[in-house]
Amino acid sequence: MKKFGAWALFTVVLYVLQSSLVPLIGWHEISADLLLVAVVCVSVLRGSQEGVLFGFLAGLLQDLATGTFFGVNIFSKMVIGYGTGAFSRHFVKEQVFLPLLAVVGASVANYFIILMFMMLLGYRFDWMEQVSGLLLPMTAYNAVFAFPVHLWTRKLAERFLSKK
Repeated sequence: MKKFGAWALFTVVLYVLQSSLVPLIGWHEISADLLLVAVVCVSVLRGSQEGVLFGFLAGLLQDLATGTFFGVNIFSKMVIGYGTGAFSRHFVKEQVFLPLLAVVGASVANYFIILMFMMLLGYRFDWMEQVSGLLLPMTAYNAVFAFPVHLWTRKLAERFLSKK
């Protein structure tokens, strides 16, 4: 229970940072998705099962707090958590650039999952404008925050791994 509480507190703190401080350094209302970065980091370090669970919790918090289409963030973060965790089994976890590359790939995948939901709901938009105006800056912001969030996630994971 202590482990779950620590991960829940970690998630809430990241969301508070994402919704209060990170937009201050954003560009044209585009900023980093710290919860997505955390899902990727947890999946890389702990595997696909914990990545899916953490993706569910992070997506649920984001869906409840933002009031957008309920379930879209849950679904996308769970898919990202599973995919990243399954992909990371083939790599050494201590590699420095693995979280960075995984965050970039996950940012692109998350963005296209959300765009597919928007298309299914009947929204129309210009693909090139979306990619150049939103996806590229958001991916760059996520990449900037990948390493600090990964360090924080690793410290939290090591703390609970040593107490098993």
